[in-house]
Amino acid sequence: MTARDKLAINGGSKAVRTAPGDIFTWPIITKEDEDAVLEVLRRGGMSGTDVTVELEREFADWHGMQYALGHSTGTAALQAAMWGIGLGVGDELIAPSMTYWASALPAFSLQATVVFAEVEADTLCLDPDDIERHITDRTRAIMVTHLRGYPAPMDRIVPVARKHDLKIIEDFSQAQGSHHKGQLVGTFGDVGACSLMSGKSLAAGEAGMLITNDRRIWERAIVWGHRERTAATRWTGELQEKYITDPELVPYAGYPWGGYKYRTHQLSSAVGRVQLKYYGERMADIDKAMTYFWNLLEEIPGIRAHRPPRDEGSDMGGWFGARGLYVAEELGGASVDRFCEAVRAEGVQAAAPHRRPMLHLHPLFNEADIYGHGKPTRIANSDRDMRQPEGSLPVTEGLYDRVLGVPWFKHFDKTIIEEHALAFYKVAENSDQL
Repeated sequence: MTARDKLAINGGSKAVRTAPGDIFTWPIITKEDEDAVLEVLRRGGMSGTDVTVELEREFADWHGMQYALGHSTGTAALQAAMWGIGLGVGDELIAPSMTYWASALPAFSLQATVVFAEVEADTLCLDPDDIERHITDRTRAIMVTHLRGYPAPMDRIVPVARKHDLKIIEDFSQAQGSHHKGQLVGTFGDVGACSLMSGKSLAAGEAGMLITNDRRIWERAIVWGHRERTAATRWTGELQEKYITDPELVPYAGYPWGGYKYRTHQLSSAVGRVQLKYYGERMADIDKAMTYFWNLLEEIPGIRAHRPPRDEGSDMGGWFGARGLYVAEELGGASVDRFCEAVRAEGVQAAAPHRRPMLHLHPLFNEADIYGHGKPTRIANSDRDMRQPEGSLPVTEGLYDRVLGVPWFKHFDKTIIEEHALAFYKVAENSDQL
């Protein structure tokens, strides 16, 4: 690559000149997806469970897990996982603050609360070394988010959880297919949950999935929001398989304990089965493209790849919402906002600072009285005030200035990838113009 001297933001020519075509188009929908949806639609099977059960079996087999349970959303799957492990009144869940709200907020509906721990500055995932200082006699579980495709350091988190007899929930909504040291994420803890909505790397439309090897967690998740799949009001903890897989056997199977209706819409299940069928080869295409992009930028100052070391058997799965790490001091102190502005001017629309609010600073976790307790919900069922003000998680808060978006390529196109990489290279090499 060669960097043209004058930045586009200052009137120079853009680095990106080739039309992107379908390189950013996602999900990939083919006639096979359409036919699968039409088959369900034409026979009126939208509210059934037969296609969903098939998707569950395939998803569980992919992960080498005994049980999977489809949900309407990833949020629903996460809440079911929380209830499945027994999270309840006054319990505390340790979670990262840098995550989507559904990794933490559903705990409030179970009358539990959340305590936030730091993330690692390079992985953006929960920092194992910061977990123990947040553990109290009320702590029941640790929520691990595999953020932006990066597999969290489960080999260091699991021992902490086991030492303190804590459950682990893995939110792998942003990392379906990622491996940590050779093992698929979602399979390390007691239960994993993920979103399959249309923006994710494994996209079914609008759906979620829960996986576990613990039959009790699986059954509790069924009882919580799947009326048509179990005699919920007669639940004993060891239901026979026939009550779960044959909805015609018990037409009126009782009401869900949580009062929720969380089954997956079968049109999404139909799409999900087709998407899962081709996900491996599509992940490989994405990985080839993203790896080439980052290899081109490996030696430039100011930006680092957000990806694990390959020699450890770890990878990024579908590279959902790819990110980079910004080092302002290597570029004369130019802010990440200014750097991204210049890269966008070169034609890279994905270049933007990470500005999603950190959860521990959001009013929902500090001020909101959601259920009318007369005080903030976060502390309503606790014997202490665990709210965490600004400055309480300095590493996490500092990431506002250290994380930026990069292109999320879905196909390998050498010319387009090189032009996008050139945009970053050009701005970094001419940062004195910022």
